Amino acid sequence: MRWVSLIAFPFFAAQALSLGAAGIAYAEEGAKSETPEVASPHVAPMAEPGTSASPSAQISSDEAATTTAPVVRVPETGVSETAVPAAGVPVSEVETVSAPAAPHPVVAIIRQKLSSSDIKKSAEADDVAALEAFYGARSEAPLWITEMGLSAKGQQALFEIEKADDWGLEAKAFALPEADGLPATAEAQALAEIKLSLAILKYARHARGGRHEPARISKLLDQKAPLRDPKMVIAEIGAAEAPDVYLTSLQPTHEQFVRLRQVLLDARADDGDGAKMDARDIKRILMNMERWRWMPTELGALHVWINVPEFKLYLLSDGEEIYVDRTLVGTIGYATPIFSADMKTIVFNPDWVAPPSVLQDKLRPALRRKYFNILKSNKLRVSYQGRTIDPTKVDWNRVNIHSYTFSQKAGPKNVLGKIKFLYPNKHIVYMHDTLDYRRKVFKEKNRSIGYGCVRMENPKRFAELLLAEDQDWQASKVQSLWDKSVNKGVSVSRKIPVHTTYFTAAVDKEGKVSTFTDLYGLDRKHAVALFGDAKGFPVPPPEPKRRSSSGSVASAPAGNAGGGGIYNSLGFIGN
Repeated sequence: MRWVSLIAFPFFAAQALSLGAAGIAYAEEGAKSETPEVASPHVAPMAEPGTSASPSAQISSDEAATTTAPVVRVPETGVSETAVPAAGVPVSEVETVSAPAAPHPVVAIIRQKLSSSDIKKSAEADDVAALEAFYGARSEAPLWITEMGLSAKGQQALFEIEKADDWGLEAKAFALPEADGLPATAEAQALAEIKLSLAILKYARHARGGRHEPARISKLLDQKAPLRDPKMVIAEIGAAEAPDVYLTSLQPTHEQFVRLRQVLLDARADDGDGAKMDARDIKRILMNMERWRWMPTELGALHVWINVPEFKLYLLSDGEEIYVDRTLVGTIGYATPIFSADMKTIVFNPDWVAPPSVLQDKLRPALRRKYFNILKSNKLRVSYQGRTIDPTKVDWNRVNIHSYTFSQKAGPKNVLGKIKFLYPNKHIVYMHDTLDYRRKVFKEKNRSIGYGCVRMENPKRFAELLLAEDQDWQASKVQSLWDKSVNKGVSVSRKIPVHTTYFTAAVDKEGKVSTFTDLYGLDRKHAVALFGDAKGFPVPPPEPKRRSSSGSVASAPAGNAGGGGIYNSLGFIGN
């Protein structure tokens, strides 16, 4: 805003010059200085020529020097207007307000087109809203289009989107303007600008894993793709010197993603008769690249990576593996969920509390048959609202079993063994030790057994390395807590994410691809979402059946056939 100051003066011996629509001009004889022109929407009445101002309108020179007149706002229109103060009343300041600049003609058309139903029906609502906000605040020329076609930056963006296949995406998914088109009208320019801007926002969403919501493919996939706000994307790429470089920066940078992409490029370059990978192999690579898009962009300086189909977990520090351990995971009926959460506590010699799945599937049927030996043989204590109760006094056919707590004290029969690692989550799963008689399963190829928690082969060594990284613990301190057989929790001091994943393909440093069994059939479901069919991806085997003590047939976790139920599925001994 611009301020103009005027000199206050007494009104005397004035002669009116003219009266117009824009204001009143006047001259003052004998004034010591010239009075600049000002604009005002309000004009005070003047004395008629040849007459004196009324006494009430006359003030002394001293009063005029100290009297403050009202501030007047005037839009800056380029037309000079003048204002006359009331007789004897000085004017101090006038504020000039700049009117918004008119938008570029093509941008004006873009604004109009973005509000049309045709655009809104064919594009993501968030993308359209982002463009409406961006172009609504823009008065300069469009970002990508000129009278002669796409600008240099527009071509950079378009050519990079056309290479989407090289990144495991589909170039045909993006509607693009013609690279060498010459728009004949301003409307054609506007439509080309909108088309490219929408393609850019769609590319950004796909690069970040937004093609499909993981949970829609399977409820086991409790993941959220790290999408970028489209308003931020269009603002950032609009200011970027190299739009193509900006677009590639949206792709994952995880080491496994980079390696998988290189395998994809090599496979497509070698698609002749001697090709090492068939169509099914390439689809598996593409699906695993997509799953890396669902991972957090930052995995953590120190983090745990559990890959369920591989039956392994890794402890990584600054991207380097410092420990690898074999695991047992849940069966298809009690699958280990896929998610990320931060580790909070390590518990030595833990108690065990039966999770909801055990209450419903194992304990409730037995207790309703009055088979209380299931509690006694496994040393399960039953409590209600914190007080220990006699389970034989409860009518289990009428009560809600989930209102009761079934726990097992630490000891040689405890299902969790000597240690558990807690990373709080809605699935109530965690990592823990394995009882001795279960350790033979680590030698098997398929190690899906029991419920959704992750059993470890050598949890003590894992605890030593993790606490050394986290709190500079010596191994002897871990050993001491291990041997005391006292329930003891140790809080983790730094952020240590635990990423439970479902990758069925991985690439080593030499570029060799390893594949893993589609344990839960997620490859099959993902193939339908990405490619429209599941050809080449068979249905996984169902949950094995076991015969219960009543003679009926029911599902049981794999590897638990014979002698059944809760004991084998959770590591309990005996029946």
